[in-house]
Amino acid sequence: MRIYDQRKSCGGAEIQEQNKAIMHQLGGRKCSFLFSLGVVTCSIIYWLSRTKLVGTPTSSRPFITESKPNLAGTEKRENYCQNGKQINKLALPKNVGNYIHSTNLQCSNLSKELHFINTTLSREEENYPLAFIVTIHKELDIFVRMLRAIYMPQNVYCIHVDANASHEYKEAVQKLVSCFDNVFLSSRSEKVTYAGFSRLQADLNCMKDLTASPIAWRKVINLCGQDFPVMSNLELVQYMQSTEWRDKNMTPGIKQPATMKHRTQFQHHEIVGSHVALRLPRHKKPPPPHNLKMYFGTAYYALTRDFVDFVLKNQIAHDFLEWSKDTFSPDEHYFVTLNHIKEAPGSRIDGGWEGAIRAIKWRDQEGKAHDGCKGHYVRNICVYGIEDIPWIIEKKSMFANKFEINTFPEALDCLEQWHRNKVLNQATVPINPSWLR
Repeated sequence: MRIYDQRKSCGGAEIQEQNKAIMHQLGGRKCSFLFSLGVVTCSIIYWLSRTKLVGTPTSSRPFITESKPNLAGTEKRENYCQNGKQINKLALPKNVGNYIHSTNLQCSNLSKELHFINTTLSREEENYPLAFIVTIHKELDIFVRMLRAIYMPQNVYCIHVDANASHEYKEAVQKLVSCFDNVFLSSRSEKVTYAGFSRLQADLNCMKDLTASPIAWRKVINLCGQDFPVMSNLELVQYMQSTEWRDKNMTPGIKQPATMKHRTQFQHHEIVGSHVALRLPRHKKPPPPHNLKMYFGTAYYALTRDFVDFVLKNQIAHDFLEWSKDTFSPDEHYFVTLNHIKEAPGSRIDGGWEGAIRAIKWRDQEGKAHDGCKGHYVRNICVYGIEDIPWIIEKKSMFANKFEINTFPEALDCLEQWHRNKVLNQATVPINPSWLR
């Protein structure tokens, strides 16, 4: 696997577009929807004959093992979509921002009408609550859909809204999260600059907030606003507890290659809201503190609670954080480097790119790791089209990136319905009709 397979895929993406000095806007190519899309029929079979549907189940409802028919499209790839057009039973109101802002909207109605699952679906999930950090700044529709896909009442969610986001956007997110006891906004909001220290600081702000949560979460996973889950919550829990990852941190990455050393050898400065630039004339940085060996990897992770405490309280972590403030894209070296030292709880000293963090189609991996982008490339990353969905599902990663509503809405419709079907198939409690449509 090449070192770029799991690079940062979003976070400050809007600002990234402005940073032409760092990343060149690449022309995208759109796939034609006039030929066969390779994925046919998305007929969703709901339990029309089911008579045991409940009104509003609670997390205190006993867990039971039910024999229930499979929802179509959960296993067979050819059933994902119908003639290239997804019939989305979970469709949002046309303008979700206006809907959330409605003055007469009650939280109970919002949760029901937006199809949030309000019951813990299995004892296994109840016993292993997860924490999520979600950094967002645009694409409200995708955020709402992603949040309801990952939402479970036993988990906890910290939402970091970029300080540069519009007032209307912030208000809509604030009103939405206020309807859930286990979802909250980060206590401190950063003006996130792509590849800047502010991106790392946003995650650390949420980590500090999450440690104060009364929910005894076991691991924390970070996401950005153009991600969408592939694994169900139950599958995430099982993956986190697998032999390979039980009590271990997942920070895919390798020893810092020569092509990346310029990021940490020379001082950089963050031009807030714009980009990160090399300080001129060049100022060489001292070696990292505590003789740390530098690593390079993905900006996304799954970390144990003990490791988070280590990051927030340990002197090694603190000194390394200070040293990293004038580096380029510190979020791609900070956690992975700390995860390779023996002092860190749950560390993987000999770890590499292991960990199914993201399904991403990089342009430079076309013909090697994937068969090309069926949507179009933006900054070398595929914005998925509907024909990419089979590859995403077969990849079996935790999450997929990236999606856009304005360009290829059918892709997200398709994956969203497939994911919800799988989640409900795995449930051990009666199914509420509002979770279906």
